[in-house]
Amino acid sequence: MTAMGSFRRGRDFAAWLGLVPRQFSSGATERLGRISKAGQACIRRPLIIGAASRIIRMSRKQIVDGSWLARMQAKKPRMPVVIALANKMARAIRATLAKGENYRVPALAMAV
Repeated sequence: MTAMGSFRRGRDFAAWLGLVPRQFSSGATERLGRISKAGQACIRRPLIIGAASRIIRMSRKQIVDGSWLARMQAKKPRMPVVIALANKMARAIRATLAKGENYRVPALAMAV
């Protein structure tokens, strides 16, 4: 495993894991395809499973209207939402490890 400091930003870490879409872009046209799966499968798989279980658990309760997850679920199929949440989780993991801090829940972090 590489050190988190070697990744300049969270997107680089997510790309290393294979959680970003492949690009088929040319000129002014940006085309994004499926996730590349060209990364660390042993780390990517638990992130995807965790994101899927988180969405299932949140769906049993009530997902807050207007939240990022509610907006994504309204316009996208289930698996792209799961991958997007796994990507978001990977970026949070990278940020906490790179800064050497403990994870803070975003809602509680804004209240402090």
